[in-house]
This record gives sequence, structure tokens and C-alpha cells, in this order.
Amino acid sequence: MKIYPLGDAAAVVELGAEISEAVHRKVKALSMRLEAQPIPGMIEYVPAFTTVTVFYDPYRVLKEMGAQLSKTGISKGVSPYRKVYNILEQMAADIGDEAESTVRVIEIPVCYGEEFGPDLEFVANHNGLTPEEVIRIHSSAEYLVYMVGFAPGFPYLGGMPEAIAAPRRPSPRLAIPAGSVGIAGKQTGVYPIETPGGWQIIGRTPIALFVPNSNPPTILASGDRICFRPISRQEYMERKEGNR
Repeated sequence: MKIYPLGDAAAVVELGAEISEAVHRKVKALSMRLEAQPIPGMIEYVPAFTTVTVFYDPYRVLKEMGAQLSKTGISKGVSPYRKVYNILEQMAADIGDEAESTVRVIEIPVCYGEEFGPDLEFVANHNGLTPEEVIRIHSSAEYLVYMVGFAPGFPYLGGMPEAIAAPRRPSPRLAIPAGSVGIAGKQTGVYPIETPGGWQIIGRTPIALFVPNSNPPTILASGDRICFRPISRQEYMERKEGNR
């Protein structure tokens, strides 16, 4: 474990050196502790593949911990970061890699190919497979949401079979429709909003992963497990219409 500053108002807790489910469980465990017992002055925490970054208000850190402050600001010799460091070190010291008692498994319906998956044929040819085999392999795996980022609600997933891995496009598209399911290297993911992107698009889901007016606005969270279920174009259109 390592803890280091990120600017003058954030600290990074590094819980491992490689992307793995064991490290992810530590990231999730520390996140849960911060959620249940926020450190004094904490603004937010951001979990990633191997780290948890804690953003804080330096003045509030000292004020809430009873530090003596002068009228002009922080007293000489007092370090907000050191106080945050000490708390995070204690919180993370006994973090194990135990799994959570309850894990959400979320099914995401996907209409593969045709106009919804213009790159399905490329992924199949690249791996010496048929489009039907790519669909079967992609939808037979269970994926772990390591973190959410890049765009609101975009899940970074682990667990995609290497048999359907494919390189990014030589040049990104200017607009990828919301709900598009793509592959880039050994990863797969779902675009929650329309955005530029260079992933190979193999299908699309009618489910909205990002709903700004909801709380929380994203339906997926770090630690969730998801499965993709193939659906017909008709079911896609019916479910899409029902979401309006």
C-alpha cells in the first residue's frame, strides 16, 4: 500500500500494482469505509482500478479536527495532508481482500450487429470467428465493473474472453450513439451517452445507463457484475420505446 498527495487537496491510496479482482476488493472495501465514515473535511472519494483518491478541503480538515487556526489561515507547522494521511493509513491498514456479502448482478439486453453493431463483422474476421460466435462468447461471460469513468456512467469491465479481443479503430468516430456496446483490446464497455470513440461497436442496448435526473444518475457502480443478453431488433425497439 502507498499513500501520496495529488496536489494540495487530495490524497491517493494505492492498494495494488496490477488490475485484479483481489485488488478491486480492497478498493471496494476502502470505498465502503469512506462512505460509512467520511474523514473530516472530505469532499468526495473516487475509486479506480487500483487506487482510491480522496479529495478534501484543507481548511475544513483542520477545523473539524480541532486544529488551532489563525485569522489569516492555517497555523504554522500544521499539515492538512499529514492529518489526512494518518487517517487513511489507519483505515487501509487492515483492509482485506474479502468479497462483499452481497453483489448486484445486472442484466443488460443487447441487439447485436446490423446498424446497431457495425463492427461486429470486423471483430469476427479479426478472430477467425463468425458473427454468431462473437455474440455467443460476448454474452456468455460475466463481467466485473472495476470502475465508472471517462463519460458519466461508462463502466470499465473485466472478464471479457480474449477470443474476441480486437484493436481500436485506426481513427475514432465523431459520434457513438448512447447505449453502444464496444470492444477495445481485451476490454468491453457500454457508451452511456453519445460521445466520440474508437472502440469496435458490436451492438447496442435500449437501457439508459446514465439518467441525469435520477439519484444516483448511473445505474452501474464499482463492484457490480453484469451479463449481456442478446435480443432481437423488435425487442430493442419495444424496450427503447418504453423508455421514452
